[in-house]
Amino acid sequence: MYLTPNSRIALLMHEGTQSTMGKTGLAMLRYSQSPIVAVVDYQAAGRSLGELTGIDKSIPIVASVSAALAYKPDVLAIGIAPSGGKLPEAWFKEIEQAIQAGLNLVNGLHTPMAQHPTLTPWIQPNQWIWDVRQEPAGLTVGTGKASQLPCKRILAVGTDMSVGKMSTILELHQTCRNQGLRSKVIATGQTNLMLGDDGIPLDAVRVDYASGAVEAMMMRYGYDYDFLFVEGQGSLLNPASTATLPLLRGSQPTHLILAHRAGQTHIQNCPQVKIPPLPQVIALYEQVAAAGGAFAGVRVVAVALNTGHFNQTDADQAILAVETDTGLPCTDPVRYDARKLLIPILES
Repeated sequence: MYLTPNSRIALLMHEGTQSTMGKTGLAMLRYSQSPIVAVVDYQAAGRSLGELTGIDKSIPIVASVSAALAYKPDVLAIGIAPSGGKLPEAWFKEIEQAIQAGLNLVNGLHTPMAQHPTLTPWIQPNQWIWDVRQEPAGLTVGTGKASQLPCKRILAVGTDMSVGKMSTILELHQTCRNQGLRSKVIATGQTNLMLGDDGIPLDAVRVDYASGAVEAMMMRYGYDYDFLFVEGQGSLLNPASTATLPLLRGSQPTHLILAHRAGQTHIQNCPQVKIPPLPQVIALYEQVAAAGGAFAGVRVVAVALNTGHFNQTDADQAILAVETDTGLPCTDPVRYDARKLLIPILES
């Protein structure tokens, strides 16, 4: 494990504190067990993190990695995902500066950096670069055997990418822990792995082995925990997404939680693709789950509604509307908590 609770993190977030490009960094700001000592974003330098993001932490926002060094970080974590997955040259120069200053690097981008010819000459003994998106060794194809596990297996699915699936799982896990329940998160994306949960970077795994990679994680922990919360990826509705189906097959879930962004009517990056009414989306996920080879009547048991862009009055009205429309419990687990989502899991 690269990051520890004692790691002091500077978070590279250029142009990401106020956009979906900073999804990884915002999740780290909200959930990281390691202290984040500075946020690097030239657009927001000097402003309040709480006012910009709603995350009530007094972490300074600075304009450059050079300015962040004053807060004595020992790790630079890349918290942004630019279009195409490649950092602009000016931002890469800041990574080079961080390595030269002796900082370790956590890289969640698709582009590997551990063997980068510009960076490796500066690496000192005990200094490291962690490329998070690496396919694990020894993978096999899926077999559906996770269906035989005695634990409850909860998978977050979504109407689109970046609608709150990971946050929902993390909040549900924390709610279980608060109640003394034996709960474990299975990470499937770079952000959750960077937060310290065990798992696999699913989008770095060859498609033939994707369900097998998920299954292997389920089998590793399924006899030791009563609840496995599986981080969702992508969406069956999004034409660019390939991750949801192997997650369904590999995890063999006993329960599904649907995540949706309040008011969203189209796939974010494909405006020509409409999101059907939520009852139709729920039926779709249940039907596909039933075709996964070893399923037994898997149901969507609750809806996690992302209302971060709404005021509280509008959020409450949106939650009530979803409950009326779907007949299922609904809440925003980040704005409130996840207890309402956990009740139907505990009762079934």
